[in-house]
Amino acid sequence: MKKQIAFDGVLASEYLTEYELDQMGMKVQQAHDMLSAGTGPGGQHIGWVHWPETYNREEYARLKQMGETIRNRAEAFIVIGIGGSYLGARAAIEMLCPVFYNQWSKACRKAPEVYFAGHQMSALYTAHLLRLVEEKEIYINVISKSGTTLEPMLAFRLFREMLEKRYGKEEARKRIIVTTDLTHGPLRRLAEHEGYETFAIPDNIGGRYAVLTPVGLLPMVVAGIDVDAVLAGAADVVRLYGKPDVDNNPAYRYAALRCLFYDKGKTTELLASYEPGLRYVAEWWKQLFGESEGKGGKGVFPASLHFSTDLHSLGQYIQEGRRDFFMTTLWVEAPSEQVTVPAMGDDTDELNYLSGVSFHEVNRKACEGAMLAHTQGGVPNLRIIVPEQSPYYFGQLVYFFEKACGISGYLFGVNPFDQPGVEAYKRNMFRLLGKPKIT
Repeated sequence: MKKQIAFDGVLASEYLTEYELDQMGMKVQQAHDMLSAGTGPGGQHIGWVHWPETYNREEYARLKQMGETIRNRAEAFIVIGIGGSYLGARAAIEMLCPVFYNQWSKACRKAPEVYFAGHQMSALYTAHLLRLVEEKEIYINVISKSGTTLEPMLAFRLFREMLEKRYGKEEARKRIIVTTDLTHGPLRRLAEHEGYETFAIPDNIGGRYAVLTPVGLLPMVVAGIDVDAVLAGAADVVRLYGKPDVDNNPAYRYAALRCLFYDKGKTTELLASYEPGLRYVAEWWKQLFGESEGKGGKGVFPASLHFSTDLHSLGQYIQEGRRDFFMTTLWVEAPSEQVTVPAMGDDTDELNYLSGVSFHEVNRKACEGAMLAHTQGGVPNLRIIVPEQSPYYFGQLVYFFEKACGISGYLFGVNPFDQPGVEAYKRNMFRLLGKPKIT
């Protein structure tokens, strides 16, 4: 049987008492009951809980076929989306594809270059991306459940115009894939009018919980990621992360400890990783927890760090600054490739004591040293151990965080599946832009 992601809270135990853990365990049981029965706030949006086992097999087969077609024909694939409509896919590609993925030759990559648009409104970024792909064979995937989010819809208009001018409307239709609501919204209406290939975002799954739906899966297939393994990883932990008690459910224990630290004034969580490929896992995690918990004046503020790089910029603050945060380290146990320190005859750099030691082992000691130092400095430390950077464990990790986040939101007494505050800036922006009708 394959390993599972492990959760380690040993270095945080001195900050907590058994009584506190027992009391939080009872609250977790109540949150579990609400999430399982769909009786908590936002209960109509918990389709992700059983999705790894119940996803639409027919649509999934069609998605894989379309992804392979794009993979074989395109030189560049543009994913257009923002927030939950792109972060999960980007997290998967950054974690599971080779570092410097787009710089490799297609013969080595065996897939098109993948770029992202519509996740901001920078004129410079957009102009340079348009110029970069202007001579490449392009397919695009625009992702928006509502079809009204300004950033991706503006980008889609630009790339749609590019494709229609270059290929003509008929050929452009074949190169545009739309992932949106099953029946409603302007993007759905446009897709049906133009005859674009479409994939549905389930009604009962919100964007930040939609990584394992067509939102994330189509870009993964195009990039050559084994999505069968991704879904298998998630499915294999549905039962484990469905256990109601914190002692036997790592995801629930993580949620419980986060809330206990919050109650002790630790209102910020720093997610630290030691692999550059996990940078966008952290970005997705920040949206997942920030948008789910940050309501009613409550919620842990999610921030991320990239070690050992940030140990040389923020390490001093972590060690001796304000004591209002705790840390969670995301650690990959076994890298897919190794680099070993060579022996040098003269040892003028005084590094021969590390001869024959792998970079990963040096990284491990940096991680262990930092966790010990920060704990001694008054910062509780948690650790999530991922056996390897593989599709199977990406699926596990996504489900681990999703389940923990759902429980954590209920522990804070908020609806973890809505985002009413996001609409405030949109209404102001549309008003300032002179939009004729603002809802």
